[in-house]
Amino acid sequence: MSDVNALPAAVQPPRHVGSPAFADVVADHLDAVYGYLVYLTRDGVLAEDLAGETFEKALRIWDRFDPRRGSPRTWLLGIARTTALDWFRAESRRRRREESAAVHEVAETSFPEGLSPALETALASLSAGEREVVALRVLLDLDGESAARVLGISATACSTRLSRALAKLEEKVRNDALV
Repeated sequence: MSDVNALPAAVQPPRHVGSPAFADVVADHLDAVYGYLVYLTRDGVLAEDLAGETFEKALRIWDRFDPRRGSPRTWLLGIARTTALDWFRAESRRRRREESAAVHEVAETSFPEGLSPALETALASLSAGEREVVALRVLLDLDGESAARVLGISATACSTRLSRALAKLEEKVRNDALV
């Protein structure tokens, strides 16, 4: 016998009212996620792989997305960041294993096209955390709170990190121009 209080599946309310369709979210934010990953990894092919992993993970946990807690873009960039960090950690472990076996490979690193050589050099002089906050705030135009959420830090710390990174960039570009 069926439960008298149960609603048929067709009438059940959605888990989160106002949640967009996953396909729409992917279409709207694919370029931002890919661009962020290219900026983090400095490798377009790797960024494609990591973007695929990001959207695969996002699809698996789509039912946990809550639009009341943040935008789909911020949520996806958080997943992308975690995916990239996991890859960097795994890559670091792999490199240590190879170095212990005396196998050395040189990874090619270059920034996305369109940056001047002076800016590329200046960006390379920043720490990974500084480059990441510049990518989120300047290149992807996230607001401070959203960027902080992606990075897992406070909005104040995000703002401070961005300010210091931009000051370093300005100083490096100015010093290189004088040389």
